[in-house]
Amino acid sequence: MLEYFWYILASVLAGVGTGLVGLSAATVMVPILIVLCPSFAEETGAYQATAIALASDILGSAVTTATYIRHKNIDLRRGWIMLACIIGMCTVGSFAAWRAGNVVLGGFTLILTFCIGIRFLVKPTTERMDTAAKGAALDWKGVAISLLFGLTIGFGTGFVGSGGGMMMLVVFTAFLGMELKPAVGTSTFIMTFTALIASVSHILIHPAILLERWPVLILCMTVATAASLASARFANRVDSRTVGLVTGVVLTLLGGALILLHYWDFVAAQPLALSTLKCFGEYLLFIIPAALILIVLHFAAHIPKVVFRKLLHLPAFCSAAVVVWRADSWQAASLTLALFAAIVYPALCLCERWQGYGGLFVEKKQGEIKKSLLLLFLTDAALVALCWGGFGLPWAAVTAILMWGSGDGAAALAGHRFGKHHVSLPLADPKKTWEGSAAMVLVSAAVGTAAMLVLTAMPWWQCLLFALATSIPGAYTELISRNGDDTVTVPVVDTAVLLALHFAFAG
Repeated sequence: MLEYFWYILASVLAGVGTGLVGLSAATVMVPILIVLCPSFAEETGAYQATAIALASDILGSAVTTATYIRHKNIDLRRGWIMLACIIGMCTVGSFAAWRAGNVVLGGFTLILTFCIGIRFLVKPTTERMDTAAKGAALDWKGVAISLLFGLTIGFGTGFVGSGGGMMMLVVFTAFLGMELKPAVGTSTFIMTFTALIASVSHILIHPAILLERWPVLILCMTVATAASLASARFANRVDSRTVGLVTGVVLTLLGGALILLHYWDFVAAQPLALSTLKCFGEYLLFIIPAALILIVLHFAAHIPKVVFRKLLHLPAFCSAAVVVWRADSWQAASLTLALFAAIVYPALCLCERWQGYGGLFVEKKQGEIKKSLLLLFLTDAALVALCWGGFGLPWAAVTAILMWGSGDGAAALAGHRFGKHHVSLPLADPKKTWEGSAAMVLVSAAVGTAAMLVLTAMPWWQCLLFALATSIPGAYTELISRNGDDTVTVPVVDTAVLLALHFAFAG
């Protein structure tokens, strides 16, 4: 009975994806069936799941197409070549899928689902490269593009059953100049025929799909069709960006969860993977509450935006210290920081679409926050790998990052509040002030001294000497850095000075 629950859930989600943005049912259905349904874990399970998903696409795409036609959101004049090419290559892809096997096919489908979700999060709608009148014929360039992508998409549709609708959507909007909704309508029209041919090809190659799986086949086709119809009506009435964002969130979470479940036995057998997941989980227990506390304080205490932005630096530049403290190895620490960078960037891309995003942050230019955080965590990962993995000195990376983060925040706040005398040093940014630079030197030196007292066995005077000697070139590097590059340049310089001082004294 539990498997039938997964069948219904997979069909509902597949139908919703088809109706909203023209996704193939296989994008959602195949990963769920092969991961959560034990009966699809056999040797040909992924192939059978693909065939069922393709069959579910037939009626789902047909009713979706009918809805888009009623709203005059279809453009066959610019899609007929894609239709011919895709239909021709579906059978070839189906045969290749049979030869590929369960492991290759299943793994590819899982990863594709996750990647499509990320794509929708980063870019909920696809902007056109040119404008084209609705129903206009293709020029020679459009014909060439249609031939190239049509053959490729046709093979891919037959091979994995998924990705075809998404790829057609991108081609129609980005290369052939269609509006989004006509592109969705045209792609679902093509998917009706490709799903029919590909599913028939799968069944002819492996007749057991029809003979043994007919109850599942009928159930999935029925539920997916109903969900497609309902979601298509919804999609024709709401904003395209909203549809894209909802799709991105669902597919990303679904794809990530299914990948983890599918490969859990493999992950569990890898000490590094388990260590990284453990460290990442413990890091989330630090970073999420810290960020939420600051956000609550921001709204409750009415903290100025400039101050709030710098306060958010606190959990960010403390990340390296927390990760190094909790990690079992430098590899786990670096991978944790890199993994968080890979997650936080698309998450902030999504948050930028929220109207309240601008109420939290002060950005000198659009996208500054997400770029800064991406560089910060990737720089942290590299410095931890260098200092801990290369020299066995994790304290150097942690100290350098703490000195930069605290000093940078102090410089900005002091310069904003007290800055009156602008710096005139060579290569220095003329907007920077002596007051801000002085604050950076003092605060970073104090934080660096405290960090080394905790992390090393050096005497206090040596810790103070190292901190002072590092804070001055770090402050100058901050003065000459432009466009937010200090996120990389200052911690790198601080690390280099600390390592040089260590080896000088050690030698």
